[in-house]
Amino acid sequence: MELIRKIIVGQNPKDAMAYFVGQKTGEAVVDSIVQDERALSKNGIRRYLIYIYTKDKGIMLWKTIDEMPCLIEHDCDF
Repeated sequence: MELIRKIIVGQNPKDAMAYFVGQKTGEAVVDSIVQDERALSKNGIRRYLIYIYTKDKGIMLWKTIDEMPCLIEHDCDF
C-alpha cells in the first residue's frame, strides 16, 4: 500500500484544495489518505479515499476523490 501524506486536488495547485494527514476537520482529524487499488484494478478509475478519526466514532471515510487532477506527496521515512 502506498502511504500518502498530502493530496492537492485541482487543476492549478495554487487554487486547489489540499488535505494532509493530521489536518483538523472540525472535531475530527485526517487519519489517512489512500489510493483505492480496487477501483483502479477493476474499473481503471483513479480514486483516492480520505479517512478521518474522531474519539466518538473512530475511523470513517470522509471524502472520495474520483478522476480529478491531483498532486500527491508521499510519506517518506528518511
